Amino acid sequence: FQYWYCGFLVPVVAMAQEEYTPDGPLAQEIAAKLPYFPYKKIDRFYDIGGLLKHPELFDKACEAMAARYKGQQIDAIGAFDARGFLFTPVAIKLGVPFFMLRKGGKMPNAISGKGYTTEYDTKDGLNIQRDAVKPNDRILLIDDLIATGGTLCAGIELVQALGGTVVECACLVELKALGGDAKVKAAGGNGCWALVSESVLTVQGELVDGYVDDGEGH
Repeated sequence: FQYWYCGFLVPVVAMAQEEYTPDGPLAQEIAAKLPYFPYKKIDRFYDIGGLLKHPELFDKACEAMAARYKGQQIDAIGAFDARGFLFTPVAIKLGVPFFMLRKGGKMPNAISGKGYTTEYDTKDGLNIQRDAVKPNDRILLIDDLIATGGTLCAGIELVQALGGTVVECACLVELKALGGDAKVKAAGGNGCWALVSESVLTVQGELVDGYVDDGEGH
């Protein structure tokens, strides 16, 4: 079917379940465009910029996420500063509102959560706008990647503070060895679904002469 969004007629394409099976054929096609680099003192930092060079494939990734949650009565989608914002098309395809979970001092009319820890370092709390979630809303949280789960858990806390329920968290990539899914479940987020795992991420990025790991916390 199709619906109007911002003056445009947007198609929602039906996708068979096998097409969004984790590490399935579509996931492997996407993984081939996600090279890794030594960055932020991590041997394998997966670069979503590689996928963004292939708009049709990126659209398929968003479509797979939308297909996963079609019919699950999602009231709104929240995404994380900053790469999570790339997945706004998932909300458009599902026809639901989209809200941002941002670093402090970036949005008006917001509340702040507690500090949290990621695979990189310790962060100040995230912010959510007070009207982003209504009591009893069913919320889907999206980010590009789940590692330790610290960022997702910080988002779950904020959704719950506004009276919402996190139906699930969804990420393009999951680093299963870091145990983030278990932390998400313990925080009340009902686990994390991901399309791609590190087991199919095998493409090493090409390093130019003089490459320097200049990554900073984000």
